[in-house]
Amino acid sequence: EMEAKYTRKMQALRDELDLRRKTEIHELEERKNTQISELIGNHEGAFGAIKNYYNDITAKNLTLINLLKEQVEELKKKEAVLEKEKADVVRENKGLTEPLQEAQELVAELQKKLVHYDRDKEALMTSKAHLKIAQKELKDLQWEHEVLEQRFSQVQEERDDLYQNFTKAINEVQQKTGFKNLLLERKLHGLLTLLEQKEVELSEVLAASNLDPSALALVSHKLEDMLNSKNATIQDLQIQLARVCKAHNDMLQTFKAKLTAFGIPLDNLGFQPLSFPIPGQ
Repeated sequence: EMEAKYTRKMQALRDELDLRRKTEIHELEERKNTQISELIGNHEGAFGAIKNYYNDITAKNLTLINLLKEQVEELKKKEAVLEKEKADVVRENKGLTEPLQEAQELVAELQKKLVHYDRDKEALMTSKAHLKIAQKELKDLQWEHEVLEQRFSQVQEERDDLYQNFTKAINEVQQKTGFKNLLLERKLHGLLTLLEQKEVELSEVLAASNLDPSALALVSHKLEDMLNSKNATIQDLQIQLARVCKAHNDMLQTFKAKLTAFGIPLDNLGFQPLSFPIPGQ
């Protein structure tokens, strides 16, 4: 009985556990189906969003492809133009090869000159400094030239006045000098003649007087003193004559030098200035 009792209890417990298991399985299946439905709904929404996204991307890519095709066509056109320009440039380069060589040679020459650039620059600065000094000297010389021109004009006026008064002055000086020289020569000649006469008279008087030697010596001494005095007078007159002649000749030489300095030839005077010989020379 106990075994039958526990068999019945075990069977009831087994049935209860089976029922509970089936119930739990049913709940699990319902939750699973609910989750599956939710996942399917979520997946369909995500798929629709992804589909729309990729449809947009595809449309944009198609638009971009069309745009890129147009750009490729434009680039092809530009490439054709550039190829043509390239051909032209190649021809120009072939034509510019010789000028390029010349330019390269010129560059090499300029590089050689560039080596001496600093020295040339210093020389240029020195030349500029010398030029400034020369310009200053030029200004000074121009100012001096203006001053000299004014002085030259003044000297020309003085020369003209001197030239106008020179003839008159020379004539007057020559007349005065000649007249004075003539007077001195005549006076000298008269004194010499008088001396000769006095010597002759003295000789005759001494010959006729028959004086003693002491008296004759006294008279001779006085006569010598008088002759010495006359000789001194004659010498003074000769010295004065020589001074006058020398002054005349010096003035004549000075005047000739002035005429030469002013550029006036002596032929323009209208007469020939005469120099007097200095006595004793």
